[in-house]
Amino acid sequence: MTLLRIGEVPDDLVAPVLIVAFDGWVDAAGASSGAAEFLADGAARVVTFDDDILFDYRSRRPTLHIIDGTLHRLEWPELEIDHRTIDGRDLLILHGPEPDFRWRQLADAIGEFCVRIGVLQWISLGAIPAAVAHTRPVPILANASRDGLLHEAESKGPPGLLRVPSAALSSIELPIAEMGIPTVGFYAQVPHYIGGPYAAASASLLRHLGRHLGVDLDVAALEDEAAAQRQRLDAAVAADDDVREILARLEQTADEIPSGDELAAEIERFLRGQAD
Repeated sequence: MTLLRIGEVPDDLVAPVLIVAFDGWVDAAGASSGAAEFLADGAARVVTFDDDILFDYRSRRPTLHIIDGTLHRLEWPELEIDHRTIDGRDLLILHGPEPDFRWRQLADAIGEFCVRIGVLQWISLGAIPAAVAHTRPVPILANASRDGLLHEAESKGPPGLLRVPSAALSSIELPIAEMGIPTVGFYAQVPHYIGGPYAAASASLLRHLGRHLGVDLDVAALEDEAAAQRQRLDAAVAADDDVREILARLEQTADEIPSGDELAAEIERFLRGQAD
């Protein structure tokens, strides 16, 4: 059974990295999948997958387009790997909906692909809801498969044991790391009251990614979108006394540095609630 189909991958890749984000679990406000789609815009598709095997179409139904009463076309959920070069560095972006099935086989197939083309590092992008304020910079949590992979400015955490329901992202990342390919992950903390796309978090993830890789990622369009969204959020807060009070408490909390155990407990409580 072939889960992926490799197309035209350049044979002269320079220090290739695989950047991965799935739309679904651990993608609060679509921040990480939005970052991946922004990064993949205009890139060349080099790998496709057997989506019929990976997705449950009853839980992730294709979109049907009907024009003037005639069934026109279907948009199916698709997983893909795209390629682009930035500042002489080759980036491969694995993105799409979180797969429903065959996570272990998918990890094996992606691992074989990484070895075949010489991927130097796997980078996960994710986002989690948190008790943070939209008036403050988006916090980023990081993880790494071993010490020394993160820069000094990239904080690894939370410390201690954290038991949470796994995303497909992590279930694939772990076997990749066990194969000897270094892995890191960046996870944006999104204000829990944000219901739709949150450009500020997508931009923050991409800025961290750019610094980590030493490449210049132009996120000006996302920053403009984030500024416009900030104005709308500020206006909504100003019109509601209760919301202003909540925001003030969140800002006060941001000024107090929580312990690692407190961060871990907060994330664990949220994910357990989502599982229920």
